[in-house]
Amino acid sequence: MNPFEMVVLIVAISAVASIFRAKYGIRRHRGRDQTMPMADPDTDRMREELRALKERVAVLERIATDGEGSASLERQIEALRSRE
Repeated sequence: MNPFEMVVLIVAISAVASIFRAKYGIRRHRGRDQTMPMADPDTDRMREELRALKERVAVLERIATDGEGSASLERQIEALRSRE
């Protein structure tokens, strides 16, 4: 094997290794390979939506367990609707 073929082979192996690292979410961190979740563009949106839903459930639980009258219930439901 001549030196040119050896260089091409090393570059090809490095390229294939990089593709596999990207596909399986392995990032290089200070010389060590670690599996880390890749950044998903929808992750932040879904976390924000989950936070909002948890907040709404907490409000609805509070409304359901309060002993106040129906006027207060209607006022709180309207406040929830206006948030959206």
